[in-house]
Amino acid sequence: MKFAGMRDQQLLRYNRQILLPQIDIIGQQKLLDSTVMIVGIGGLGSPVAMYLAAMGVGHLVLVDHDVVEISNLQRQIIYDTESLGQAKVIAAQKKLQTLNPEIRISPFQNQFESLNIEQMKAVDLLIDCSDNFTTRFAINAACVQNNIPLVSGAAIRLSGQIVVFINQKNTPCYRCLYPDSEQEAETCTENGVLAPLVGVIGSMQAIEAVKVLLSIGKPLYGKLLLFEAQSMQWRKINLSKDPACPVCSLPGQR
Repeated sequence: MKFAGMRDQQLLRYNRQILLPQIDIIGQQKLLDSTVMIVGIGGLGSPVAMYLAAMGVGHLVLVDHDVVEISNLQRQIIYDTESLGQAKVIAAQKKLQTLNPEIRISPFQNQFESLNIEQMKAVDLLIDCSDNFTTRFAINAACVQNNIPLVSGAAIRLSGQIVVFINQKNTPCYRCLYPDSEQEAETCTENGVLAPLVGVIGSMQAIEAVKVLLSIGKPLYGKLLLFEAQSMQWRKINLSKDPACPVCSLPGQR
């Protein structure tokens, strides 16, 4: 039976995931109706954006202040040599609209901290693919304030991690995991990173995003999943809410 809200071409494009009982036509329509913000269109943000665009997430909001440099091309697979010197969000928008011209892309060549509250209101989910604690803390605070689920990922050298935060009572936020506001994130520029590693972690972030959007499976709510590529080992750690957290334990918060 044809779903009234979906065209024949959409049914063909998304057929392989519509066949999944966890998604079906109803879930596909929900993806088409969803808005996801991706902060950082680099090594992690590249596979996240490409998979979500291909899957038919209807509106992707891309946030990144940087331009494409030659050193990015080793792992940031959304770009190519012709993208050099372009704003990342604009180059990514072109690629994604070639991949799936039916979805909407909103590029913001800004640092996340400069966005205003109005730009957060319509977001159903935020995916943190940034590379510094200042931005990560700002993202976390905005998600707590606006009750937006957060999928956070990081990768460095041969190690990566993923965690999902949801705004519910007695659940942790990102700041509970890293209480020290003076922490400095290690960067790929200084330490290097294995190119396929960011593909693995970014793909996992995309999977978790879909699980959250469709309320399927068991998302990594408050669970830190660690991956060591050298030994090919995964490890999962349960996180606890910090009763002294300056973000989610403030009066008026969860």
